[in-house]
Amino acid sequence: MFKITTSELRDLIIAFIFISLSFSILYSGRNVVMLKSIFPVVMIGLGLGFILHELGHKFASMHYGYWAEFKLWPAGLIFALISSFFGFVFAAPGAVYTYAGSNLDDKTNGIISIAGPAVNIVLALVFLLIGAAIYGPAHHDATMQFIFIVCCLGFSTNSYLAVFNLIPIWNLDGSKVLRWNILVWIVIIAIAGFMTYLSMTMGAENIIRMIIGIK
Repeated sequence: MFKITTSELRDLIIAFIFISLSFSILYSGRNVVMLKSIFPVVMIGLGLGFILHELGHKFASMHYGYWAEFKLWPAGLIFALISSFFGFVFAAPGAVYTYAGSNLDDKTNGIISIAGPAVNIVLALVFLLIGAAIYGPAHHDATMQFIFIVCCLGFSTNSYLAVFNLIPIWNLDGSKVLRWNILVWIVIIAIAGFMTYLSMTMGAENIIRMIIGIK
C-alpha cells in the first residue's frame, strides 16, 4: 500500500520549490520580472517531472516489497541554486532511499533506479504530444498558449532531468543502472541524450512543427 510520511511530504515540497526556483533563475537570466512570470511555468513543466521522478523510484521499490522514502539533501538545494547562476542546474536536491538492507541485488537496484529517468522520458514525450495537439489553438487562445509553453519547457527540462540522473557518477541513478546492465544504460541514456540534444539545438516548438508537418 502506498504511504507517504509527513516528513517525506515536507521534504518533497521543499525540494520541489527549490528545484523549480533554480531552473527559473536559469531560464530567466536572473531577470526578476521574467523570473516571476516563468516560475509558474517551471513549477508545472519541471516540478511535475521532479515529483513523478521521485515517486517512480518509490513505487518501483514498493513493487519489490521494500519501504522507500524521499529525503532532502540540504547541500543539494544549495548546489542547485548556486549552479543556476552559472548556466546549468545541479539537480540533486534529495533522493528516494530504499530500505532493503543486504537483500537489494544489482538487478533490482538497477530497475528501481531506472524508473525515475524512464518517467522523465515518458513525461517529456507526453508534453511533446500535447504540445503538438494544441499547436493550432495556442495561437488564438491565451490559456492554450500557456499550456503550450508549459509543454515546450516540460519536454526540454524532463529530457535534461533524465540525462542528468543517468550520468554514471557518485550516487546518481546512472551508476546503479550501469552496474546492473550496461546495454540498458546505453540505450536509455542515448534516448534521453538525443531528446536533450534536439531540445537544445532545434527547440521544442520546432520539433512540434516538424511532427505536425509545418515548415
